[in-house]
Amino acid sequence: MGRSFENRKHSIMKTAGQKSKLYSKYGKQLYMAARNGVPDPEANPGLRSLIDRAKREQVPSHVIEKAIEKAKGTGGEDYSAARYEGFGPSGCSVIVDCLTDNPNRTITDVRNCFTKTGSKLGPAGSVAHLFDHLAVLSFKGDNEDQVLEAMLDADVDVDDIEDKEGQLTLFAPASEFFKATQAMQEAFPDVELEVQEVTFIPQANAEISEDDLPAFEKFMAMLNECDDVQDVYHNAIVPEKQ
Repeated sequence: MGRSFENRKHSIMKTAGQKSKLYSKYGKQLYMAARNGVPDPEANPGLRSLIDRAKREQVPSHVIEKAIEKAKGTGGEDYSAARYEGFGPSGCSVIVDCLTDNPNRTITDVRNCFTKTGSKLGPAGSVAHLFDHLAVLSFKGDNEDQVLEAMLDADVDVDDIEDKEGQLTLFAPASEFFKATQAMQEAFPDVELEVQEVTFIPQANAEISEDDLPAFEKFMAMLNECDDVQDVYHNAIVPEKQ
């Protein structure tokens, strides 16, 4: 069959692994959202938003339904959120959010990612203050004034709004996420929210040197391979490869 078959096989295996990671990530998040609220998307805006995001990333319906059904039971996994902070190659700031049913395993896995790439795991709060924790809604449109008016009517504290080439991006405190999302859906029911998430946005960036680039790429790859890691935030600017 030759090398071309082996290359295709490797590509298929890699794609399958990426999908498995994505499905596992959303399975845990959906389970937690349903357990911490109610397992009904109509009565749980956090769960509804997460389902919408999972569908946009082409997570199969059976994965979504299984996670919600599992949350309705009394047994099953008992996940908890864990956040780790530290400094990566070239001194960049890194936040790693996890969902875990075994904190000892998770901290060991995350610590290995730091130590094996010359990075430094710090104490809680060591870098979070260097980021803004914001709700971000992005959608096509140019009606900035109408959007701001809708947010004002809903008593949403808008941090900023950007208008770039027909794409509006609204920034609000993380605590205002559900209120802002609901206000948008009620005021503009035909608008599709292409981005609706709570994220960490760096207040300043760190340039990754060319010498540190291999270590940074390895660091990100190792974190992505950890089953318990859900999201990684950093302030690194990666140089373009020549």
